[in-house]
Amino acid sequence: VQLQASGGGLVQAGASLRLSCVSSGSTFRGYNVGWFRQSPGKEREFVANLKWNGGTTIYADSLKGRFTISRDITKNTVYLQMNSLKPDDTAVYHCAASSSIIWSQIGVPSSYEHWGQGTLVTVSS
Repeated sequence: VQLQASGGGLVQAGASLRLSCVSSGSTFRGYNVGWFRQSPGKEREFVANLKWNGGTTIYADSLKGRFTISRDITKNTVYLQMNSLKPDDTAVYHCAASSSIIWSQIGVPSSYEHWGQGTLVTVSS
């Protein structure tokens, strides 16, 4: 599984962005796909996860209601819709995939064996 994240950019506070994560070379079938973000000087932070088979989702508590993870099966793509963006949302956003994950560890970066290169989201005040 080779992942490529895209859709980042510079936006003003209150705006929306949709990030995409595409898998090349293999379908996401059987994988859990997660989004993480990392700001300078901070640890990588869990954002959301989607179980490809069935579409079950889980979110970081602090982001529920503003961020939505979804999938397009026909395009083998996972999206992260981000609304009401704040300057604190500024980070490099990474998508990751795991073929076998313990649900209690879903927010732990080391639980994922495949990572994309990240896409930068900058939110200005």
